[in-house]
Amino acid sequence: MNGSFTVTLLAENTAEGRGIRGEHGLAFRIERDGQRILFDTGQGLVLTDNAARLNVELAAVDALVLSHGHYDHTGGVAQVLAAADRKLPVYAHPAALQPKYRATAGGVREIGMPAVCRQALDTQARLILSTTGATIAEGIRTSGEIPRIHPEEASDEHFCLDAAGQVDDPIADDQALIVANGAGIVVLLGCAHAGLINTLDHVRGLTNGAPIRAVVGGLHLRSATPERLEWTLRELQRFDIAQFYPMHCTGFAATATLWQALPGRVQMAGAGASLEFDF
Repeated sequence: MNGSFTVTLLAENTAEGRGIRGEHGLAFRIERDGQRILFDTGQGLVLTDNAARLNVELAAVDALVLSHGHYDHTGGVAQVLAAADRKLPVYAHPAALQPKYRATAGGVREIGMPAVCRQALDTQARLILSTTGATIAEGIRTSGEIPRIHPEEASDEHFCLDAAGQVDDPIADDQALIVANGAGIVVLLGCAHAGLINTLDHVRGLTNGAPIRAVVGGLHLRSATPERLEWTLRELQRFDIAQFYPMHCTGFAATATLWQALPGRVQMAGAGASLEFDF
């Protein structure tokens, strides 16, 4: 197994490169040893165009992994499945298929997977659902459901399972993608709704304490209090991670805090970027 692999950003809030567009969402293409895995699909507004400009063939994807069931990560599912010449394996937590809403002072709005994408999963995919995680390829697996062991990471945002906003959604479907070899691992995150430290502790347990070399993706710290950010930074010291690529839902304040607290370790990347990991 070759330790080197490439992560190409097909969708992210920001964009870099001529003709590349951004959107509120996230989609990665991971390529290693001839395997091409898509992790999330963004909203689907920029996926196809960005992939074409980056010479990424959606038809050549070997598997699709969904981090969770929100629209900004699943909105391009139908496009990916339509491009495939067979029933593509799609890995997800069962709760990713549930209706999903978010309640704010302005009301309750739907934020789940678009109906056309849910229908495409029923007819055009080989759907593989698991709460405990699954192996996608050699050295690449999902985390499965992430235990919430740190109360400090409880969200103050109200996610719910009904249009009335009465049934809380724990977002149990939140999962990470783990790319590993003998020298360490890279953790790819959709939104880290379970909490960054909860996620890293779970990944460490799944990988027998293998060193985590890099964390890439949404950290969902956009509404974190200064106290939570301070706690997060203290806890991160336990992992000694060399590279952070905070994206999407991390938030400007949290990204700036990480940048200042971890000099030389935090890097920015948007849609159009290609990240090389060689270890």
